[in-house]
Amino acid sequence: MVRIITDSAADFEPAEWKKLDVACVPLSVYFGDKEYRENQNLTKNQFYQLLARGVFPRTSQPSPEDFLQELAKGQEDETVVVTLSSALSGAYHGACMAKEQAGNNRCWVVDSLNATGGQRMVVEEAVRLRDQGCGGGEIAQRLASFRQRVTLFACIDTLEYLYRGGRIARSAYVLGSAARLKSMIQVTPQGRIANIAKTLGLERGMDSLAQKLERIPPDPAYPIYIMYTNAPDNGERFAARLKKKGFRVPKRHLIQVGAAIGSHIGPGGVGIVYIAAE
Repeated sequence: MVRIITDSAADFEPAEWKKLDVACVPLSVYFGDKEYRENQNLTKNQFYQLLARGVFPRTSQPSPEDFLQELAKGQEDETVVVTLSSALSGAYHGACMAKEQAGNNRCWVVDSLNATGGQRMVVEEAVRLRDQGCGGGEIAQRLASFRQRVTLFACIDTLEYLYRGGRIARSAYVLGSAARLKSMIQVTPQGRIANIAKTLGLERGMDSLAQKLERIPPDPAYPIYIMYTNAPDNGERFAARLKKKGFRVPKRHLIQVGAAIGSHIGPGGVGIVYIAAE
C-alpha cells in the first residue's frame, strides 16, 4: 500500500480527497491576526467572502509538524508526498524536514514544481500509478519527468494583488490598471510564476489562452482543467470558447482556486492547465 499526501494548494474539494484516498495537509491564510486553515475552518467561498472585505491576506506554509502528523498515520506504508512548488512556498522543505525527523526511509517527497490545477495533475498521476500497483520509489521517479509536461497559463483580472504582494512595481500597477490591462502568467519549468504578456481585457486574455492550447497541443490521455478565482461565469465562458475550437472541458473539470494561490492573484482570473503531448 502506498499512501499519497499533498497540501491544500492542489485545490481539490474535500469530497475529492476522500474519493482519491489522498491525505491533505492544509496551508494557512491570515486575515489580520486571525488564522484560517484551508478545508478545516475555511472553504474557498468563505475565503473570497473575506477577501471582498478589503483586508489583504497573508499565507503560511504547513510546518514540518503538520507533515509529521500525517506521516505518523501510516508508518508501515510507503508514502509519496507531493507539494506546492518549492519556488512558491516552503511546503516542500517542510515535508523533507518531516521525513528526516521521522527517520522514514519509505517516504519520497516530490516537488510538483506547480500549483493549483498543475499540482492537482501531478497528484492525480501519483494516484493513477499507485492504483496500477507501482511502489513509492517508482512513483516518485516517474513524477519527476511527468511534472515537466504540466502546462499552466492564466489571465489575471486585476493587478492589485500582484502589486500588494510585491510581485510588480507600483508604476506597472498604476499604468496597467489605468489601461485596463490584464496580466498573462505561466508556471515555468522551474516552478516559478512568470509574467509573459499583457492583454486589453479579459476576453482577449481568454483568446490568448486558447491560442496557447493550439500552439502547445495537449495529450488527449489526460484531462484539460480550467481554473477560476471566484468567477465561475468566467470559467464557463472560457469552456464554451474552447469547445468551439474542438477542446471539450466538462463542468466537473472547472476548478475554483483556493486561498493559497488566490491570495496572490485575487478574484476574477481564469486559467488553463493540461499535460502537453510528448
